[in-house]
Amino acid sequence: MTGLSHIGIATTDIEEAAKTWLLLGFQFVHTTEVPDQKVKVAKLRYGGLIVELLEPTSDDSPIKGFLDKKGPGIHHLAIEVDDMEHKIDEFLNSGIKMIDKKPRIGAAGKPIAFIHPSSTGGVLVELEQD
Repeated sequence: MTGLSHIGIATTDIEEAAKTWLLLGFQFVHTTEVPDQKVKVAKLRYGGLIVELLEPTSDDSPIKGFLDKKGPGIHHLAIEVDDMEHKIDEFLNSGIKMIDKKPRIGAAGKPIAFIHPSSTGGVLVELEQD
C-alpha cells in the first residue's frame, strides 16, 4: 500500500455538496461519469487530500442504494496500491473478503477493486492502483 487515494462521499446533489467543500478551501479538479457503476463523480483537492463526491445516475445505482439505506455521508476510503492483481490475490489468500476478485476501471481511469466491509470493521475500502 502506498497511501490514501481519496475519501468517497455519497450525495444526492454534487453541485450542492461541492459548495461546502469549496468554502472549506478545496479546489475543484473535475467531474466524470462512470456508466458501469451508475455514478457521477466530482473530484476536489485540498493539498494532498482528495474528496470524491458520488451522485447516483440511476435508481439502480449502488450509490442510490447506499443513500436510501444510510443517507449522505462517507461511502468509502480508497487506498493506493502498486500491484492490484497481487494485492487482490494476497488478500483473498489471507481470508479477506473481496467484492471484486478482478480489477475494474474506476472514475480516475485506474484499476480498482473493493474490499467487503465485513473484513474491515464495516468500512468499504477501495483499492486503487497508482
